[in-house]
Amino acid sequence: MSPDYWQDKRVCVTGGAGFLGSFVTARLHERGAKEVFIPTIEKYDLVQLDSIRQMLDDSNPDIIIHLAAQVGGIGANREHPAEFFYSNLMMGVQLIHEAWLRGVEKFVALGTICAYPKFTPIPFKEENLWDGYPEETNAPYGLAKKMLLVQSQAYRQQYGFNSIFIMPVNLYGPRDNFKPESSHVIPALIKKCVEAVESGADFIEVWGDGTPTREFLYVEDAAEGILLATEKYDSPEPINLGSGMEISIKHLVELIAHLTGFKGRIIWDTSKPNGQPRRRLDVTRAEQAFGFKAETSFEEGLKKTIEWYRGQKGY
Repeated sequence: MSPDYWQDKRVCVTGGAGFLGSFVTARLHERGAKEVFIPTIEKYDLVQLDSIRQMLDDSNPDIIIHLAAQVGGIGANREHPAEFFYSNLMMGVQLIHEAWLRGVEKFVALGTICAYPKFTPIPFKEENLWDGYPEETNAPYGLAKKMLLVQSQAYRQQYGFNSIFIMPVNLYGPRDNFKPESSHVIPALIKKCVEAVESGADFIEVWGDGTPTREFLYVEDAAEGILLATEKYDSPEPINLGSGMEISIKHLVELIAHLTGFKGRIIWDTSKPNGQPRRRLDVTRAEQAFGFKAETSFEEGLKKTIEWYRGQKGY
């Protein structure tokens, strides 16, 4: 892709002030995008059609990168299944429709690997996406996002609308959400371990039994992948965005404990759910389609995240 791809482009990044969005918008500025519009949640409630229309009036975008979502870990998904379903569905479905009506050049919909069936063969291949029902705790969120794939494909087929659907694996990195009630596993564990070190606690408690595996993608790598896909990918097929690594939650806890200096006991609360048994993506399609390969090693990414969190806390 020529370096001037972005120079005449007005880009609207929903969720642009959030965790992933802040890295995407920084890279858009680095690439020389003509204009980067970041709708704030205070000004635009993207679940409401009037707000979506106002945002599009205000931004007049050539490209929309739709990162805004209502998300959380297992606990948040169990507490708010209806909100997660409704908010994510209404935001995406109305935004894609309005973008098509206005002749937006390209729509990038961010999906989720929570859309995959609970017992998907490892590694998850994009063609396995419809082979079963998602893991129950994630299903309302995962299926709401999956409908944006159906919509993207339908609008491409009927209207020739260039909408692509990207499914990133679990992200982590600086600026992640560290609030205990809604955070994902890595920030939750970093917070627990750092606070245990500070307070001198001799144990931490962790959900589940440690057997599930997860794959993680460093946030800066994800931002690069999204921009490469925007530049180069134009196809109805969904596409995985991941690192191709896999680590058990048990080993993850031990690694974060080691990197934070926590030397106490780890107590597993097996009354709490494990979530999906295994997760690892087949990342071949992204590499072949637009040359994406994750560059940050897992340990290096964790060190950067821990360092950032400690800096925020003043440790």
